[in-house]
Amino acid sequence: MNGLKRSAMGLLGTLLVVAAGASMWFWFTPVGVNNYVNKVTLQLAIDSPELLTYLGAIDNTPLDFHSGKLADYTKEEEERSIAKLRNARVGLDDYGPDGLSGQELLTWKIAAWFFDDQLRQAELRYSGYRVNQISGVTVNMPQFLTDTHVIKNKKSVRRYLSRLAEFGRVLRETHERVTDDRANGVIPPDFVIEKALVGMNKFIEGGAAENPLVTTLGPKLEALDGLDETNADQLVDEAAQLVATEVIPGYQAMISLFESMLPEATHDAGIWRLPDGDAIYAAKLQSNTTTQYSPDEIHATGLAEVDRIEGEMLDILDGQGIVGGSFAERVRIVMEDPAHQFPNTDEGRADMIAYLEDFDRRVMAIAADYFITIPPQPLEIVRVPEYSQDSSPGGYYNGPALDGSRPGRFYINQKQTADNPRWTLPTLMIHEGSPGHHFQISTSQLIEGVPLLRRLSPFSAFSEGWALYSERIAKTDMGLYDNDPLGDLGRLQAEMFRAVRLVVDTGMHAKRWSREQAIEYMITKTGMTTEEVTREIERYVVWPGQATAYKTGQLALLTMREEAELKLGERFDLREFHEAVLMNGAMPLDILNDNLSSWAASQ
Repeated sequence: MNGLKRSAMGLLGTLLVVAAGASMWFWFTPVGVNNYVNKVTLQLAIDSPELLTYLGAIDNTPLDFHSGKLADYTKEEEERSIAKLRNARVGLDDYGPDGLSGQELLTWKIAAWFFDDQLRQAELRYSGYRVNQISGVTVNMPQFLTDTHVIKNKKSVRRYLSRLAEFGRVLRETHERVTDDRANGVIPPDFVIEKALVGMNKFIEGGAAENPLVTTLGPKLEALDGLDETNADQLVDEAAQLVATEVIPGYQAMISLFESMLPEATHDAGIWRLPDGDAIYAAKLQSNTTTQYSPDEIHATGLAEVDRIEGEMLDILDGQGIVGGSFAERVRIVMEDPAHQFPNTDEGRADMIAYLEDFDRRVMAIAADYFITIPPQPLEIVRVPEYSQDSSPGGYYNGPALDGSRPGRFYINQKQTADNPRWTLPTLMIHEGSPGHHFQISTSQLIEGVPLLRRLSPFSAFSEGWALYSERIAKTDMGLYDNDPLGDLGRLQAEMFRAVRLVVDTGMHAKRWSREQAIEYMITKTGMTTEEVTREIERYVVWPGQATAYKTGQLALLTMREEAELKLGERFDLREFHEAVLMNGAMPLDILNDNLSSWAASQ
């Protein structure tokens, strides 16, 4: 799952009306923990116009004060945000936990954990690489502007142009932050710098007229009523001028900075290489897994899961008559079989998306047998933008807007269609779409009577764990791989992929594995191509700990379900269990475990 991560007070009250459905004046004097958490969450969110647009609460309404702006990326603003966060956490103690019960107590626990986690990470002066090959403003902002900023009238076009001008400021502010990081010993590994340079150069190589920030605007203008061709051409020309004078110079300056850092960079992959690197990794693991597991414990779990999954995959390969050679070689035989591949052409890519859409319809036809709440928000399946496909994962999901103005979207990387043979696609669709991320993110937006924070799913172990749990129930409960051993092989390969992540992430960041050692291990255990594996390993280098969330969360959910089945026996209802998991929103795993234990006791 991908997405954006982190004005007046009067507008805050109005925003809360729209986003949470409450009286404006009620929010100025919070009564109860739910109202307090809503108030401080929106106070924090209001500093990020990007986040407000992503939520879709008030864009293109009379209350829209933000959609022509971008956030302040300076160190001073970061320090102000940390101070606000610290005050928010202190104030939370005035509302609990004493005297609370039920949903209010659950809200207090979730909010306290979230604020504490954010502060733990904020207190570490450095936590990673501000700009890299897969994230940071040079990667995230173009996709935000082309995909998330909604253009529906002339005013929203003018706000888009305003944001193009703002993008130049953001690039300058980020340049200053990267320069400061460098002065304090925070320089990315050489291979990260090289890949970031490739992406930045590619983004600006065609000049302003060919830049995606300009070329994507024209088709959107054609769909607007009351805008003639002359006016549309003028707006596109204005966009090109802003890209030429604001955006491209910002990228050129960042490119020069990265080129100057390259001779100073080392080849070490792990975050241990940074000042306070071990503390940074401990905080990242705790944040992403929402547990206290040590790197050694996570590493050992990964090794055990790799062994189990490899045995199950070998059974299927034997049954298909694919024998001889190493495990990875046997998997490659199936991966490279042309019979299972879509042509690497525009027609082949369109056929792949059509196949995914058909499979999603098949899932939705039986979803009500396993889930009580079926999300009404639509799901679109689209290609990863070509300008970012070189460094993007195989697929990712962006949730729908709260106001329904934007559907949920599953982005699939179609640079090389052979990377995703037909037998691997069902599991990818389940994970990113239904009943994976799309169900979990969309249903969380439907929860009533809880603060906005509980509808935003800010806990990776829960959201990624749910998506991986969904892959498992697609086989064990939904029967989607009955009489489809290769489809089941795809499911196991995807699970192996997540188990290997436990090993290589802890290997690089705690056990000082090299990038090459991690790549070799992953190739051996997955049968993926060197190019695919290299992209993944380099992702884990710049997002330490994030890749451990998937398997940690899945294993926790499977354990919680097993405990509920043992406790309830014949009274266990899978639909009710899924409702209890999803319709309380995302939360840390320990809190989820306590909540599901209470749910089972109440049945």
